[in-house]
Amino acid sequence: MTTTIDAGNTVTAPADTSWTRSLLGCMIVFDGPDGSGKSTQFRRFAEYCRSAGLDIEEVREPGGTAVGERIRGILLDPIHNEMTLRAEMLLYMASRAQLVEERIEPALKRGAFVLADRFVSSTLAYQGSAGGLDTAAIEAVARVALAGRNPKLVVIFDVDTDTAMSRLPPQLDRMEGKGVQFHRKVRDGYLEQASRHPDSHLVIDASGGPDEVFAALISGLRARLTA
Repeated sequence: MTTTIDAGNTVTAPADTSWTRSLLGCMIVFDGPDGSGKSTQFRRFAEYCRSAGLDIEEVREPGGTAVGERIRGILLDPIHNEMTLRAEMLLYMASRAQLVEERIEPALKRGAFVLADRFVSSTLAYQGSAGGLDTAAIEAVARVALAGRNPKLVVIFDVDTDTAMSRLPPQLDRMEGKGVQFHRKVRDGYLEQASRHPDSHLVIDASGGPDEVFAALISGLRARLTA
């Protein structure tokens, strides 16, 4: 079932990191709305895994490869306001296809743990739930882009939209600057994904401070992966 960890509660991350061995050979995605604190937790968890001795491959979307980083520049530059929603979705998928073939698959084949900053869940939330593209169409393109490679778990960092917007930097990229109502739909889209696929999603309350959220993350992952 979907697991929601309340960052308002005091949770102490266990000192024992042996459970992280179960991450080897699989991929976990960290995702969530802009301003959720996802990137902060991504960096902290990557370091946590490295300190536990794991072979970890960190990837981000869009980007993560030379081709993907060029696509990222196009996607996030506010100058490209004329970009259509369908073109936007396909560019994200193109970057993802390159990332899977160039970095994710080789890492998994050597038995590493792949930690991804965003994945198809982002496209379903941003271009699907918020943008209006049909979910089935997005999933059809994803099947081509991923060639069967799906994450073991998607961790969604959830926070109310007003709080998330207050955390954004003064200068917004093209996606961050789409407005409050758009981002409310993004959040709803993530929560809907978790509701539809509870076995493959872990929802973390990201409204607290970074230490609270990280402790909740470790507790939630450990419980899910050692169940």
